[in-house]
Amino acid sequence: MNPVFVIVAIVALGLASAAAIYRIAKGPSLLDRVLATDVLLSIVVTALCIDMAVHRHLNNLVLVISLTVVGFIGSVTVARFVQDRKEPSDDR
Repeated sequence: MNPVFVIVAIVALGLASAAAIYRIAKGPSLLDRVLATDVLLSIVVTALCIDMAVHRHLNNLVLVISLTVVGFIGSVTVARFVQDRKEPSDDR
């Protein structure tokens, strides 16, 4: 694998994770923080997948699948929580 592509991917993931951490710390609402946390989890999963591709192994595959499932369940749970908190509109 070309080392230039790996370095570019590492830099891009680093910048994206810095932006996600900034949004987690600064986010004005709970949804912003949850979305940034989900993005950060996706960045970690992507980094693990790049590591598996570069070193040609599948040692992290169970971790990748577990993190993906946890991120999905967490996002769905927060979306349901926010949906339940909305006041019903009166469309009569």
